[in-house]
Amino acid sequence: MGALILGDYDDAGKLTEADHLALVRRASAAEQASQELQRRTVTAARSAGISWAALGRELGMTRQAVQQRFGSRPDPEEPGLRERWLGPVTAFNEMAELELAGRLGWRTVGADILRHRMLRTDTQWEHRRVLWPRPSSHYETDGWQVGCRAFPWLYLVRDLHKPPEEE
Repeated sequence: MGALILGDYDDAGKLTEADHLALVRRASAAEQASQELQRRTVTAARSAGISWAALGRELGMTRQAVQQRFGSRPDPEEPGLRERWLGPVTAFNEMAELELAGRLGWRTVGADILRHRMLRTDTQWEHRRVLWPRPSSHYETDGWQVGCRAFPWLYLVRDLHKPPEEE
């Protein structure tokens, strides 16, 4: 199947219907993942101040086409929402953003490209990012919990047992 994806069609006649359908399914999943990655990178570029015109040149599209495709904003969060995404963030600013979110009662429960999945709680949280060489049990003695793993990082959280600050 890999050879077919890379352009070697000599073995195409030997594939079963299930093989062909598996290829279609995997190609579709790859396309969806690629589109999501492109959407997130454009969002991050816009957050960094990159113009629609520059993004259009890079993507071979007009400024207007890029803005129409990627410019829509998600619906504002509902009050009282218990989960949300924090981002876009980078390795350079994510710890400051996580510190602020932690003071407001949010803790990381997942990480993705340029963002963290956050859970709202009734207490403040401390966040820590460490390289992943040690087992997570090493940190548990100091009260840390694993918030999430995102190679090569291990994101730790610790409940401060204080009410969250007002937003």
